Amino acid sequence: MIPDLSIDQLLKSYRSQETTPRAVIREAWDRAAQGDPRIWISRPEWSVLEALLTELEKRDPSSLPLYGIPFAIKDNIDWQDQPTTAACPAFSYVPQKSAFVVEKLIAAGAIPMGKTNLDQFATGLVGVRSPYGTPANSFDAAYIPGGSSSGSGVAVAVGLASFSLGTDTAGSGRVPASFNNLVGVKPTRGLLSCSGLVPACRTLDCISIFALSAADAETVLKVTAIYDANDPYARPATASPRIHEEASLVIGVPMKEQLEFFGDDSARRLFERSVESLTALGWRLREIDLQPFLEAARLLYEGPWVAERYAVIQPLIESDPEALHPITRQIISSGLKPTAVDAFRSQYRLATLKRASEGVWTEVDAILTPTAGTLYTTAEVEADPIRLNSNLGYYTNYMNLLDLSAWAVPAGFLDNGLPWGVTFFAPAFEDHFLGALASKFHAVVDKPIGRTSRLSSSIPPVAMPATKPSRWMRLAVCGAHMEGLPLNHQLTSRGARLLLKAATSPDYRLYRVPGSGPVPDRPGLVRVSENGAAIDLEVWELPEETVGSFVDAVPGPLGFGRVELENGVKVCGFICEPAGVKAENELTQYGGWRAWLASRS
Repeated sequence: MIPDLSIDQLLKSYRSQETTPRAVIREAWDRAAQGDPRIWISRPEWSVLEALLTELEKRDPSSLPLYGIPFAIKDNIDWQDQPTTAACPAFSYVPQKSAFVVEKLIAAGAIPMGKTNLDQFATGLVGVRSPYGTPANSFDAAYIPGGSSSGSGVAVAVGLASFSLGTDTAGSGRVPASFNNLVGVKPTRGLLSCSGLVPACRTLDCISIFALSAADAETVLKVTAIYDANDPYARPATASPRIHEEASLVIGVPMKEQLEFFGDDSARRLFERSVESLTALGWRLREIDLQPFLEAARLLYEGPWVAERYAVIQPLIESDPEALHPITRQIISSGLKPTAVDAFRSQYRLATLKRASEGVWTEVDAILTPTAGTLYTTAEVEADPIRLNSNLGYYTNYMNLLDLSAWAVPAGFLDNGLPWGVTFFAPAFEDHFLGALASKFHAVVDKPIGRTSRLSSSIPPVAMPATKPSRWMRLAVCGAHMEGLPLNHQLTSRGARLLLKAATSPDYRLYRVPGSGPVPDRPGLVRVSENGAAIDLEVWELPEETVGSFVDAVPGPLGFGRVELENGVKVCGFICEPAGVKAENELTQYGGWRAWLASRS
């Protein structure tokens, strides 16, 4: 019997003292040693886990959200003092620091069990391109496990970890979920830090999550979705401007002629049943045109983004090309062909397709597609590795190019007994909304999770997030909190949204308040009775329930008061105590903070 390592079950058992993290971790560690060695690239000595457990046992089980929860790490993500290989022995190194996300998970009480196998350099959706072998599909060893996060998917499905980290540039965090009966989260780009990740395409990469249920995935997502200022591609969580009414959700489904199952009638029938399940949930359906998405998908490997993969491993591929798996080398070597002109042309084309795709979001709350059209055997993929891999990316390759969020969720089983899944997707920063959809859908599917006997209908549901606050408060900002500047994340992380760019009435003077340590220079806006000027600013809208924490984070001499705009309207905004500014720091003559910054550069 495959053990049920669901997070909710383990936490309940720990808190009732039915078992302990030490017992669970030891059992999982022993089973990994006796199981398929191709799941792992490396596993730590027991002494490493012993040290983590000793520290954990000093804490109360209720004090940490992932207390004693075992997890696996894809081996292109750093874990301190454990080798990172990206499935290429010649590339291997031992990091001195864990990836940002791994640090957050360990701090939350989770216990890492080892580094999992992958398609080399995360290049592939099949899971067979590794010198460490092919992890057996958790349901039938004749079939591929999916990739590139092959080991991460299988480890969770067969009960060696409660959840795992994968990556997802083109589908690597969703395809293995579909093929191993798991939930797979491809978060919004930048929502999870990529610090400590060996890049595939750095501008597109996401660290992803595999879990047995949407509830477990949501728990992990909340722990890991922390803004990392040291990751230049990280983005603070931002409230979506779209409003979702649970009683009137509309789900988009591609036109029938755009659906592709590559001859797999069983998958077609299962998708049709999945669409019927949406109606059973009370959701309305709307047929949508998937063509702009599909055209964007073709850009990923036909366009210049392959050059990003080449840039990551350029020293190795040029000095020792035989160190790479033959198919991986063939794909990445093509990254030398595109020119800078090609890169710009592809960006222009992508911008056109993105604009063409955006209109659908005024019509539907989310879109449902297959995660992959079919599931191949290992023999089939080895006989035709490039074409079949490309087929698996039909529904996945466009997600990061178009800045979408996505959750893959099991839909049931094909006629051959293999699991198969679907994907809900929506615009960026709608991750938690999609988690609620995935949870409701998975419950209706009512099949066992992973390889356990527990039914998906028994999993605690994920609550639909509040789509709008009870009230909003307008706030004028004139410096470091403006869009794109160092403190803007203090607004966006609280769900604020930009309303307009404006200016004050001509009754203000602007000063520089010098920063100190991690606090940058800030503007001091002072109202005067004469010799004032209009100062550029932005007006943001902030959920009223988050205003208190925002105000509390602002140190003196800045404060809040009524700021008069150029049209005479007064809104709450930053003001400065006159005693907190000095004449030599006056910036009024620049007309605004951005203009002053521009003058410095």
